[in-house]
Amino acid sequence: MTIEPQSRPCVLDQTSDVRQVLDLIADKWTALVILSLSRNTRRYGELHREIGGVSQKMLTQTLRNLENSGLIDRKVYPVVPPMVEYSLTPLGETLVAPLKTLCNWASEHFHEVELARAEAVDRKQIDPIIA
Repeated sequence: MTIEPQSRPCVLDQTSDVRQVLDLIADKWTALVILSLSRNTRRYGELHREIGGVSQKMLTQTLRNLENSGLIDRKVYPVVPPMVEYSLTPLGETLVAPLKTLCNWASEHFHEVELARAEAVDRKQIDPIIA
């Protein structure tokens, strides 16, 4: 009897469908945009002000990626000056609960992560070869 080697889980395969979706939602800004829109429909300027540190270029790119992936809607109003509002689609709304769970985990374990980082810095100062 031949035992097949255990195949690599699909999430680790660069070409897998799951990996492509994870790459979309696990970037630096996507979760923050989704969480902001979970509270209310927002205009671009509101999102930019609320999400500290995001550049206009990255916010625009993130919004386009989310719209193209069906996670947010972009509604353009025919007024002068132009007005655009962003909101979650039903698919985007399904991400809110998992992201809130992740935020809760981050809040609960923040101090442990900070302690580990401080210990890593201390180890590097004692033994610079570790760096």
